[in-house]
Parts: sequence; C-alpha cells; structure tokens
Amino acid sequence: MTLFYADLHLHSKYSRAVSPRMDLEHLAEGAVKKGLGLLGTSDFTHPLWFSELRKKLESEGNGFFRLKGSPAPVRFILQTEVSTIFSDRGNVKKVHHLVYSPSLEIVQQLNDRLEKKGNLLADGRPVFGKTTGAELVEICKEISPEMEIIPAHAWTPWFSILGSNSGYDSIAEGYGDQASHIRAFETGMSSDPAMNWRVSSLDAYAQISNSDSHSPYPYRIGRECNAFEFPENQSTYRNVFRAIYSKDANHFKYTVETDPHYGKYHYDGHRNCSFSSTPQESAKLNDKCPKCGRSLVIGVWHRVEALADREPGFVPPKAIPFKTLLPLQELVSSCFRSALPSPRVFEETERLIRVFSNELRVLLEVPEADLKKETHAQLAQAILANRNGSLKVKAGYDGLYGVLELSESLQLEKTRGQKRLKEYD
Repeated sequence: MTLFYADLHLHSKYSRAVSPRMDLEHLAEGAVKKGLGLLGTSDFTHPLWFSELRKKLESEGNGFFRLKGSPAPVRFILQTEVSTIFSDRGNVKKVHHLVYSPSLEIVQQLNDRLEKKGNLLADGRPVFGKTTGAELVEICKEISPEMEIIPAHAWTPWFSILGSNSGYDSIAEGYGDQASHIRAFETGMSSDPAMNWRVSSLDAYAQISNSDSHSPYPYRIGRECNAFEFPENQSTYRNVFRAIYSKDANHFKYTVETDPHYGKYHYDGHRNCSFSSTPQESAKLNDKCPKCGRSLVIGVWHRVEALADREPGFVPPKAIPFKTLLPLQELVSSCFRSALPSPRVFEETERLIRVFSNELRVLLEVPEADLKKETHAQLAQAILANRNGSLKVKAGYDGLYGVLELSESLQLEKTRGQKRLKEYD
C-alpha cells in the first residue's frame, strides 16, 4: 500500500491575483517540497492554460497525468474552478464549484459548451452569469458521467454554497434537481470537519480539503490536502473519487486541515475598522460594527452556528478523521520573530525540507530527537506542538489571515533589519 497526499484545488498563472510561477513545472517542484503526490491542474477552462496542459501532460490511462520529461514523482488530475451567479427570488447567489475530468478530450467538450456562456479567456476561474449550479452540473454530466462536481470552500461568505452573503441553507437547495450528483464538499480554510459534523444535513456528503493556492510555495500549496492509500496499481481517478464518496477509511485515510482560526473568514468582522468578533459578541451588536455602524462580514463560525443542530464534539458514523497543521514556514516565522517571506525564514524552512525530504514529513513524522539535532530546540518544540494541535491562532476575519500566537518560550530573539519579499497567497 502506498500513502500519498493530494491537493485537488489550485489556480494557474492565468487566474487573477496569482503568482506568475503557477505553471506545471513550478507546481511539480512545489509538490515535491511539500510532499504531495497528486495535484489538481487548475483552470482547465482557460484556453491558453488548456493548451499548455495538452502539450506538457501525458496521460497514464487511469485519469492521472504526468509532466513530460519531469523526474518528479507527481501526478496531476484535470481540475478547474467555476463561478456561477444567479438571482434567486431577488437574492443573488454566487457559488464556486470544483470540476474534475478524467480526460483532456472530455475537457475540450466542456470548454466548447462553456465558451458559449461566457469569456473563458477573461480569467482562469470563469464567471457565468444567469447560471445555476444545477445547470453547470447538468452540462457536465451530459458530456460525461465521469465528470465530478464538488462545491468549493463551502462556507466562504461571498462565493460558496453555504456562504452567509450569497449561499443557500443546504447543499441540496443549491443544486436543485441535480443535487443527487453532489456527494462531497470542500471544507475551506475557515472550517474543519469537527465544525461541519454539527450540521446533520451534511452527513450525506464527504468532506475534502485543498489549498486553493495562488502560489507554488510549500507554505501555500498543500496547506490543506487529503491523504489516500492504495496499492500502487489501484491509484486511479475513479478510485480516488469512489473512496471519497463512500468515505472508505481503508483508502481515504484523513484530511489535513489548517486551524480554522487561520482562515480568512473564521470570525465575523470589518477589516477597515480592524474589528472582529465571535458570533456571540456579534449578536450583542446586532451584527453591526461598533466603530462605523456598518454590517459585519459574517464569518464561517457564525454561519455554522446558525445551521448547526448538534452540540460541539459530535462525530457522525463513518467520519473520515483529520489532522490539524499549520505550514512549516508559519512556525519558523513565529519562532524566529521574522516576517513570513523573509530570507531568514525562507532559508531555514528550505533547509529542513532538504534534510528531511519534504515538509509534510517534517510536520507529521520526524522524531523529536532528529528535529532537535537539526534545528533550534524552540522550533523543534513548536513543530511538535503543531503536530499535537496545541498551538493558538488569533482568528482571521473579513479577508485577513489568522495569526499564530506562539508562546515566548518557543521564540528566539528577534533579528532586526531584515528585508521583506513580496509573495502571493
């Protein structure tokens, strides 16, 4: 049996606000550093990116693809994200969907259909107005029953199936007469399975976790991912989705989640006023910002509380387990008291990855004694605390990431005068 990690939601250099390094070569390089074995290609609807996929990828005949001429042991699965916008009884619904295909030929057929609905060249994540999720599913399934559709970052306030500002109160409601084809959803960074288990209507769906990364660096790519285990000749497109949908713990082992507080929309808040609050605090304020009086952006925790019909701690039958981790570079940054993309932080992160093969191995497997031999004792302890879920994160809100609050005992003396490097999310 071979265990591998899969990040099945990424973006390419053809999407807005995405690093120009998000090409197949840098994705493969980033996957090796992170410890990922399977990646979504991202953005297959974009004509220029699809042309690159056709030229650079080689099918293995099982729904997986390899990068031609690359020694990297990384496979790709054809994936894109689509945005639909629809006015429903006066309420505008904006939902993002993940779409997967087993072949380039099927993607071509889908692109031929979708280009009649909107401009595929405008962005790697195309936007289709006057289109429902049900219509998108129907188009995909008419082309091939092997196409898979999964709601993306299900709770994000603005663009998701259950979002507070533009979503529905259930997945079934959002997909109408095509709801039977939806069998999983993506947790997103501001929620985790434990939160979602409180909503009984979600028991019918499997949960997957992906990075939605806009850059190929290990602190972004694979920050959320899925662990699968198959005999080598049984790792296929069809078997991966079969394991997900059936919640087969023999093959779908667990998901890797960031602490939900780390996500950009966990708390309610108003970033322009630097104000955030828990759902309980927001209720006392009538969901209004106390500084400017405007409506707060209602976060994921608040939205889950509104739909929850179970107490915290409930675990449904056949639940796939999860592990909570922050990226290694976040730990190094906090331990060194240096900016996340600073040279000092980058160099130490890269060094540990080189020594121990990949980041997920550092985070999940390397023994304490080996960590202490290779790095500062404080950082070794921070990695172990990350591994056992005992770190504290100040919650993100209204588009701002959460902030790791590492105890002073796990921090080194601050080095001054470091330059910052611009990066992408």
